[in-house]
Amino acid sequence: MKKRKAYISLLFIFIGIILITNVKAQPTLTEKLTFDEVVQLAREQSPDAIMAKHRFRASYWEFRTYKADYLPNLSLSTTLPEFSRAIKKYQNPDGTYTYVEDNLNSSTVNLNLRQNVGFTGGQIFATSNLTRLDEFGDSDVNTSYLSTPISIGYRQPVMFYNEYKWQKKIEPLKYEESQKEYITSLENVALKAVSYFFDLALAQQNLQVAEINYSNADTLYDIAEGRYNIGTIAENELMQMELSLLNAGSDLNAAKVDLEIKKFQLRSFLGFNEKVDLKLIIPKEIPELTVEVEDALIKANENNPDQIAFERQLIEAERDVAKAKSEKGLQADLFASIGYTQQSQEFSNVYVNPQDQQRLTLGLEVPILDWGLGRGRYKMAQSSQEVIKTTVDQAKTDFVQNVYLNVMQFNLQDDQVLIAAKTNTIAQKRYDMTKQRFLIGKVDVLDLNVALSEKDGAKTNYIAALRKYWSNYYTLRRITLYDFLEDKPLNANFDELIE
Repeated sequence: MKKRKAYISLLFIFIGIILITNVKAQPTLTEKLTFDEVVQLAREQSPDAIMAKHRFRASYWEFRTYKADYLPNLSLSTTLPEFSRAIKKYQNPDGTYTYVEDNLNSSTVNLNLRQNVGFTGGQIFATSNLTRLDEFGDSDVNTSYLSTPISIGYRQPVMFYNEYKWQKKIEPLKYEESQKEYITSLENVALKAVSYFFDLALAQQNLQVAEINYSNADTLYDIAEGRYNIGTIAENELMQMELSLLNAGSDLNAAKVDLEIKKFQLRSFLGFNEKVDLKLIIPKEIPELTVEVEDALIKANENNPDQIAFERQLIEAERDVAKAKSEKGLQADLFASIGYTQQSQEFSNVYVNPQDQQRLTLGLEVPILDWGLGRGRYKMAQSSQEVIKTTVDQAKTDFVQNVYLNVMQFNLQDDQVLIAAKTNTIAQKRYDMTKQRFLIGKVDVLDLNVALSEKDGAKTNYIAALRKYWSNYYTLRRITLYDFLEDKPLNANFDELIE
């Protein structure tokens, strides 16, 4: 019997060494982290948090592009040079045609100033340009200049749809939504941190339990072996104790492997390398906090990005209807400009006594026969708008229900934690008492195993209750974007994010 026990012990030690060697790189630094520290590190340096920051930056520059579109735009364009050598057909004064060779080179400089007009959807512009033309003959070069010192004009699409008006309504909402989405992303990161933290916390506890259980099983097997030798217990009870020892050894090795896996997952999530060994400090207490449903609904309606998204979707649907309606009717574009121009053979005279120039263009397009294409697009846009309205109404109802359910779950979970903690304490005491009674022969192996199973289950349930409490809390924070412990809305320093 002693040889068999020694063989079992050596076997489990050998298996444990192999497993730990395969899954565990030797760490050089041990980090003891509390729950709050893990959540904070996740917000600051996890890959998920970094990706959320870059998504917000993209939204920020999209909004800046929209704002810049309403500011004056000054540009300089040049064509240096534009050379042409070709044979062209010219009409003579008598009506006949002659083919001549053209050798031309032109150079142009344009200065353009544009300003979009959001109220009308048009554009004001001012231009100034200078062109030099060189005509190459057989023996000489004829040079001339053409200037437009200043030309001021206006472009206006004459229709009932104004894109700038709709952008002014939608783009600020999109940017506000992106700000709320960023804060929501950080709360999602916190929720992941909760999950990874308690995964590792449970693995730590399971290893501690497995080590204690293996030590107890080893001690109890020694006692059972002694009792068997003096004939006070039957062989089947001894075999039961040997089976418990084997199971305890198997559980110990599995717990060691699971611990390293959970460490790897949390390290990866927090952005640590394999040289950092993590040890978690499990929170012993939970805050005394009760959230009122009405208060949570108010906070959620004020802060949640879904509420902004609902408003944006309705406006976008209204915009699409307006656009489809305008496209099925009269289309017109107005272009008008007034300015000065001059031409000269000498550069010094090209800006002297410039002459007036005017230009007016009005283009019309009237659909006569489109087989109902414009009307069909308009009806499709209206149907899509009704679908979006219905979807948003349903989403708002579901949103309210979701807030209500999360508040109720959170308010009940503190009791569950207290119950789980009390159960854990009672189960541990019961196991200790049952173990002592087994040592003096008052209970059998089956009663001891039942007490052991209840003890281990109670410890697992306590960790699960803590996980559920903090998961519910951070879920409630994500929905409302409100810190109920500090009694303030969640926010971020957006200026730092875009630096």
